[in-house]
Amino acid sequence: MSRRLELRQVSKSFGDIDVLAGITLHVEPGEFVSILGPSGAGKSTIFRLLTGGLEGHGGGVDFDGQPLADARRPFAFMPQHDALMPWRTVIDNTALGLEVQGMSRKAARDEVAPLFGEFGLAGFEHKYPAQLSGGMRQRAALLRTVVQDRAMLLLDEPFGALDALTRTGMQRWLQTMWDRHRWTVLLITHDVREAVFLSDRIYVLSGRPARVLREVAIPLPRPRKDLASPEATAIEADILHTLLDPQPAQRT
Repeated sequence: MSRRLELRQVSKSFGDIDVLAGITLHVEPGEFVSILGPSGAGKSTIFRLLTGGLEGHGGGVDFDGQPLADARRPFAFMPQHDALMPWRTVIDNTALGLEVQGMSRKAARDEVAPLFGEFGLAGFEHKYPAQLSGGMRQRAALLRTVVQDRAMLLLDEPFGALDALTRTGMQRWLQTMWDRHRWTVLLITHDVREAVFLSDRIYVLSGRPARVLREVAIPLPRPRKDLASPEATAIEADILHTLLDPQPAQRT
């Protein structure tokens, strides 16, 4: 079986500023993988390259064994902020991606409506974003993302703007949802605990220009309920040591 996504020695510069320096990573079908690194390291640049927001890079990118350029819009992307349109109701916001694909508004609403209960949004279909809590807005944004039925989800620090308590609740909720659906996910984060709790594997990046310092497999059994178990805490401490005292690339 081909890897769902594979980056090989991907590099990117903006003028004389090197941002990515030979990034190599992969994601298998049904796997949850995180890219972890300091702020400003170029993590979001990787997503911009994958989604076509940037062009002109060194190295190669394959999707399902074929060049990414030949793939037909394989990603559903969730940005750092929920990007909900304040003048659209919640159901119309969650249906927006389907409408953009050419589905009628009615058909798009019919597609997303059965999912509101599972996403904790039942009863809020005809409310507006300003009437939702931060966590509910993020669940609506994720629903808008997954309902597009793409082969892979790209999540760019989706909980970074939330308070600590809400963020912890959302991390637990996402872990439960992933266990249920087994989406293929690539997550960008600078939150070590979040990465350890959610991921099958983590790629730890250096500061700019970003290179892979380590690939870390997370052997914690699923389903996971405790973000601060002794096993998870030990992995966190090890990764923090790598971030604070970077060494040549390694795999663990």
